[in-house]
Amino acid sequence: MNRRIFLRNGSLAGLALSTLSLGACSTTPNKPANPSDEGSADGGPDTSFELHEATVADLQEKMKSGQLTARRITELYLERIKQIDQAGPKLRSVLETNPDALKLADQLDEERKNGKLRGPLHGIPVLIKDNIDTADQQQTTAGSLALAGHKAQQDAFIVKKLREAGAIILGKTNLSEWANFRSIRSTSGWSSRGGQTKNPYILDRTPSGSSSGSGVAAAANLCALAIGTETDGSIVSPASCCGLVGFKPTVGLWSRTGIIPISATQDTAGPMTRSVQDAAVLLGALAGEDAADAVTKESAGKTQPDYTKFLDANGLKGKRLGVEKGHLTGASDAIPLLKQAIELLKAQGATVVEVEVEKQTDPLGEAEYDVLLYEFKDGVNKYLATAGAGVKTLSDVIRFNTENKAKAMPFFQQEILETSDKLEGLQSAKYQAALRKSHQGARTAIDTVLRENKLDGLVAITNAPARCIDLINGDGGGGPGFSSPAAMAGYPHITVPMGQVHGLPVGLSFVGGAYQEGPLLTLAYAYEQASKKRAAPAFKAPFVG
Repeated sequence: MNRRIFLRNGSLAGLALSTLSLGACSTTPNKPANPSDEGSADGGPDTSFELHEATVADLQEKMKSGQLTARRITELYLERIKQIDQAGPKLRSVLETNPDALKLADQLDEERKNGKLRGPLHGIPVLIKDNIDTADQQQTTAGSLALAGHKAQQDAFIVKKLREAGAIILGKTNLSEWANFRSIRSTSGWSSRGGQTKNPYILDRTPSGSSSGSGVAAAANLCALAIGTETDGSIVSPASCCGLVGFKPTVGLWSRTGIIPISATQDTAGPMTRSVQDAAVLLGALAGEDAADAVTKESAGKTQPDYTKFLDANGLKGKRLGVEKGHLTGASDAIPLLKQAIELLKAQGATVVEVEVEKQTDPLGEAEYDVLLYEFKDGVNKYLATAGAGVKTLSDVIRFNTENKAKAMPFFQQEILETSDKLEGLQSAKYQAALRKSHQGARTAIDTVLRENKLDGLVAITNAPARCIDLINGDGGGGPGFSSPAAMAGYPHITVPMGQVHGLPVGLSFVGGAYQEGPLLTLAYAYEQASKKRAAPAFKAPFVG
């Protein structure tokens, strides 16, 4: 969930936003937080970790040669989680690790020894967001104390596919509680169960949300791959702020069964990785129809088992791209990065023209917010009714938070939960009208701009550089961002690192029409290979002037 939704909502127009944090907040990068923290002597990233920036292909080659086993790879990531997530800079990106991880690794090593390889994910450790069900010893809580202790009765559909592909579920990541759909004053990366996740680039900066833990964990090399979920910005925004590739696929490409929901029309899980190639590997492995998720039926004949075939370093040649005009002017420090990216796109053979998408989609924000409020109550009540958790309804969650306010709501309240719970069902005329306006309106806007300008995709600034963590006032607003058009439409959106501002990463967005994941991967990969802007974090301390 993206804070821009709340800022666009007319009823929240008077919301006062602050960029002050509880402590000093930096705009200038500084040294590593303390001598035990990661980072080299000159303040750069420490590359001594054996799996530093390792790709899926790197890990497969090491296992193939016998240099490493799945067990050893898993042990290395578990050790790193202890060293820098639980100690050192204390990133707090991982809520819990899987007690079965090493046993699973041993089983996969035995399969490899016997000549059975399941595919490119065989023996690869993956961290997943804590709103995705796993039928094992791990909890699924959406970061909420109201769901503490809840263990799912069966795997989410995408978790089943992960296991079938030979991936190792390494653990669960922290998130903005209830996927940042609890309060209009929420702080991204904070949950009552996990506390505050920190940005690994400068530790008092927001990791953004709601897939904060997945973004930080992948950026800090705590796993090979991570999975987040998005309703509006929750994959691409933390990916941008954490120097990652984040891919929100078309709604329907990946199943949502077994994922704690916000919106049946906008929710999807997706890859959060350090490279476009790894995102492509994960994307294909988890795509497919699920009888329990009707929307996935729309993907029939439109998915690929292997999206890596779209990776072409020369893929920008002859392409025509539309850059969001509203992102070319203003005070944001990200704008010069976008202009540099545009020149690179042109140098790689692309034609870039100015277009105006946000002018058409921004007025749809209030309707989108209404859709989410209605669908959240419906979806959460359906999930809790069969989950076997201690709370059975959204009303129960609200009651629990109220009765345990000191622990559940120490910084911000639950206005969104309360507003949603008061609404009627999805048969409401207001809901139906809002859905038509936001969903179809966004699709029409994107489709029209793509068609009339004969475009292969849209490009824009994913979001502004990370602001300060502020538990008192909540997230700050302002600055460019481009999650909402694709989110409302249910269309694919991939972000790729395009540089840094004062040591803070900023991403470049590529957006296309429904089920255009392959062509978008071509564009993103070609840009990534030409720009090489991914830089590992150094866990720098706040700057105190």
